[in-house]
Amino acid sequence: MNINDLKNLCTQVRRDILRMVNHANSGHPGGSLGCTEYLVALYQKIMYFDPKKFTMDGEGEDLFFLSNGHISPVYYSVLARTGFFSIKELSTFRKLNSRLQGHPSIHGGLPGIRISSGSLGQGMSVAIGAAISKKLSQEFNRIIYSLHGDGELNEGQIWEAVLYAGANHIDNYIATVDYNRQQIDGPIDKVLPLGNIKKKFESFDWMVLEELEGNNIEKVINVLKKAKNETGKRKPILIILYTQMGYGVDFMKGNHVWHGKSPNQKELKKALSQLPETYLGDYPL
Repeated sequence: MNINDLKNLCTQVRRDILRMVNHANSGHPGGSLGCTEYLVALYQKIMYFDPKKFTMDGEGEDLFFLSNGHISPVYYSVLARTGFFSIKELSTFRKLNSRLQGHPSIHGGLPGIRISSGSLGQGMSVAIGAAISKKLSQEFNRIIYSLHGDGELNEGQIWEAVLYAGANHIDNYIATVDYNRQQIDGPIDKVLPLGNIKKKFESFDWMVLEELEGNNIEKVINVLKKAKNETGKRKPILIILYTQMGYGVDFMKGNHVWHGKSPNQKELKKALSQLPETYLGDYPL
């Protein structure tokens, strides 16, 4: 895909997110909209994998773990539009017996999902274990990726994992923090200020990269490529990705209220009017 194709895909993914959450009358649109460029870039331009030959072990492939599992709408949309399963299945989001539950689950055997996630703070520990496994299997050219919310950094388990990864030189691992500065109860600076994240991670012997335009697909691709080039140098890597919650929809952008609120029909119509359907097409309801 060229850049124009990727931008169209981002628009279509955002339409998926809004329609899925509206149809279920439940879900988390804010962070999903904000992380669209990251996941599109990761699955379309960065990771090595075969969506048609998915296995839980992921031997010979790069692996991704979504720690902030509540942003499952964007994850499901990107997986479907990358070929892991049919986009028709997006219409079952959060429905009874669906494989697309509100938080990703391995119970239904959905291709692309390797861990049940959403209990915040656990994903980094899982990712580090996978990174160690790749080294033990002598898959030295494969990389592990994970995504975390900035509010998730309130969790103590994160910092245990940060300490471990730095001390043990887990250098085939790239973690990204979605730094939208919002969490469910409000702005992070009012709920529990995080201070200087960059200096904190560097003090644990991580390499830290920052991208101030986390909703610019070209900039996101570039910072991921830069991070990939820095692997193998005895340090785990963190990308601080400055995004906007609700990006793409004017009345959702930067507003923590949309962390876990579904748009009603009127709001959906207004939101979709700002994100015209692309040649990729909407999934059928």
